Amino acid sequence: MDLATLSAWMDMRGLETGPIRNASLLTGGTQNILMRFSRGGRTFVLRRPPANPRPQSNRIMEREIRLLEALSATDVPHPALIAACTDTAVLGATFYLMEPVDGFNPTVSMPAPASEDAALRHRMGIGIADGLASLAMVDPEAVGLDDFGKPDGFLARQVGRWAGELDGYARFEGWDGPQSLGDVAAVGRWLDGRLPQEMRPGIIHGDYHVGNMIYGDDGALLAIVDWEMATLGDPLVDLGRLLVSWPDDRGALPFTMRVAPLDGFPTRAEMIARYAARTGRDMADLPWFEVLACYKLGIILEGTHARSQAGLSDAATGRRLHASAVALLNEARRIIDNS
Repeated sequence: MDLATLSAWMDMRGLETGPIRNASLLTGGTQNILMRFSRGGRTFVLRRPPANPRPQSNRIMEREIRLLEALSATDVPHPALIAACTDTAVLGATFYLMEPVDGFNPTVSMPAPASEDAALRHRMGIGIADGLASLAMVDPEAVGLDDFGKPDGFLARQVGRWAGELDGYARFEGWDGPQSLGDVAAVGRWLDGRLPQEMRPGIIHGDYHVGNMIYGDDGALLAIVDWEMATLGDPLVDLGRLLVSWPDDRGALPFTMRVAPLDGFPTRAEMIARYAARTGRDMADLPWFEVLACYKLGIILEGTHARSQAGLSDAATGRRLHASAVALLNEARRIIDNS
């Protein structure tokens, strides 16, 4: 990035003065670029699309900016937005500056005291449920997000949306095809046939799991990050996504969150009860949302496998994610059989 141009833009916005110092790229499993730097005694984090952006990257970044602005008036833990630029002529892409969140992500590392204190890990899990409940309680209209998505018919569109994604992988030469995942269409038919009759719309994060959480040393949830898939719909979609990555009495399944140690974290039943108590939402249709999460995530992961078989991504990663996709769709069938 052109730091001189960034400095000039910050000057126009009145954002500290002096040279940019200690610029460094941050990692965290996102395709977007994160850069931490200091200027005038203040620390910033810049977020922008990758160097070779996808067709919708700038639009997605604009939606993130709008969402973070809206969340500033809520108690949802999130990175505080400082300033944003939608003029792609400045740095070649839409970008924004946010306050740094100094904490840890347990999928990257579990430092002490969290690694040594089961009670602290329990607090971390409860924080995930509470953060999701806080998001579900936000009135989109009250924060100016009433047109942020299309909640009408949202659930009815899901199977067609993801079935179309799976069909699209046929463009990758060498892909084994959907048959290696089992009867995916049967899962879709079950979802269509059991569609929940009522929906209380709200803001959806879109990829809600422990890998998108930052914690303080005391186990408090400091921020939910990576909002690029956020929209309006049924917030139970996020709860379903969280639960399919949460360990249960069978232990760590192939798609379970990569966190160690796992002991101390709340049980699935505790997480569901906590969320229900905070939001007042009916959990009767929760198995449907868990099946949807397995269906959607399995199809997404299979996309990497398809690309790897075409030589467009790492083969070992493709095989690993294919195994997770198979496990997710098997889990969907298990839930269906038990519902």
